Amino acid sequence: MSTQENHPSQEEEVVKNQEGTPAEETQEVAADQKEETACCDEQAKELAETKQALEEMKDKYLRSVAEFDNYRKRTLKEKAELIKNGGEKAITAILPILDDLERALSTMQKSDDIAAIVQGVDLIYQKFLKGLGQEGLEKMEPVGQPFDTDFHEAVALVPAPDEEQKGKVLDCVQTGYKLNEKVIRHAKVVVAQ
Repeated sequence: MSTQENHPSQEEEVVKNQEGTPAEETQEVAADQKEETACCDEQAKELAETKQALEEMKDKYLRSVAEFDNYRKRTLKEKAELIKNGGEKAITAILPILDDLERALSTMQKSDDIAAIVQGVDLIYQKFLKGLGQEGLEKMEPVGQPFDTDFHEAVALVPAPDEEQKGKVLDCVQTGYKLNEKVIRHAKVVVAQ
């Protein structure tokens, strides 16, 4: 054998060094697999946490929707109840006046004293106005005031007796009313031109 056969050539050494030993290759593959497994475990853990957070958010959303739906139904029910029984307070305030009117009618049939009957009816009328006033009703007094379309409705225009009364209300044909500062019936008035 020649000396070349005993000593490996440079090319063979380079190939050997590049290939490495099988044990080294196995360690590198195992390290790579370990990194991939760790990465996959981390991704799986992250995915599980995301799924759990999504489920929690979905649960919160469904609870919020159900809560809002219950609120809406309760509000509609309360509103319907208010509409149905809204006049109860006003009617309760009027009931004593109704009792007074019934007593006045029975007294009118038995009594001949017109002055006493007129006085009794006037008392009932004043009581009625007071009760409505407590509910927020206010009677308009337009005579002598400047004509205002927000509060008055002109039913007639007459020549002004003097220049000072021009554009003012001379007479009220039908009384106007405000309920809590809102006009519920315009006063029908005669206006000076």
